[in-house]
Amino acid sequence: MNSKFKYYWEDFLAGQVKEFGSKTVSEEDILSFAREYDPQSFHVDREAAEQTIFKGLIASGWQTCAFMMRMICDEYLLDSSSQGSPGLDFVKWLKPVRPGDCLRVRSSVLETRSMSSKPHLGLVNTSWECLNQNNEIVTFMQGWVIFIKRNPI
Repeated sequence: MNSKFKYYWEDFLAGQVKEFGSKTVSEEDILSFAREYDPQSFHVDREAAEQTIFKGLIASGWQTCAFMMRMICDEYLLDSSSQGSPGLDFVKWLKPVRPGDCLRVRSSVLETRSMSSKPHLGLVNTSWECLNQNNEIVTFMQGWVIFIKRNPI
């Protein structure tokens, strides 16, 4: 039996739902990320952001995804047999993230299946919702992650 990791493919069951994480987003978080990676006016300029449909400074959607990834890593991914992901099926940015918002993640396992071409590996299809302090979903992602099996057959 393999016991190097806390979580293996077998530990992810369709229907599992977990909520975790906590990240309070500061104005400086938003500005520093945006200056480096997404310098659109509504992410880097408070005054210009007031004149947009957002009526104020908002975080880049990519930054919200990065916040989510960090919370996912801290909750289980770093303790798992993850072998990465073939990519996301989709990402949706549903509500703006603003300075002072407190974010968390809801993870739902949708489906699991073995990889017939590599029987020591399995796939887990997961949806991740990022919620703010008002329980509003601000970002939704869905995709597959590849895990080593604890007991490959």
